[in-house]
Amino acid sequence: MPEAGSGLMGSVRRLLSTLTSIVSTRLDLLANELQEERLRLTQMLLFSALALFCFGLGVLLLTVFVVVLFWDDHRLAVLGALCILFFALGTVMTLLLRSKAQAKSKLFSASLAELSMDREQLDTGHE
Repeated sequence: MPEAGSGLMGSVRRLLSTLTSIVSTRLDLLANELQEERLRLTQMLLFSALALFCFGLGVLLLTVFVVVLFWDDHRLAVLGALCILFFALGTVMTLLLRSKAQAKSKLFSASLAELSMDREQLDTGHE
C-alpha cells in the first residue's frame, strides 16, 4: 500500500500548505506596510498641527507687538523675540511637513517585490 504522503493527494496537500504559507506571509507583510503608512500620515498631521499653532501664535504676537509698539521700552524686545521664535518654529515645522509629504511612499513595495520574486521562482520552476 502506498504511503499516506505520496501520490496525487499528498502533492495537492503540500501545494495547498505552501500556498497558504505564502499568502499568510504576504498578508503579514501587507499589514506591516499599512501600519508604516499610518504612522507616516500621523506624523504629517502632527507636524501640520504644530506649524499652524506656531504660525497662529506668531500672528497673535505680531499683533500684540504692533499694539505695544507705542508703549514703554523693553516690552518691544521681548515681543519681537517671541514673534521671531514662533515664526521660525512654524517655518521649521512647515519644512518638516514638506519633506515628509515629498518623500515617496513605499506602500506595498516590499509586498510587490516578494510577489515578483515568487513569480520568477514559479516561472523558472516550469522550465
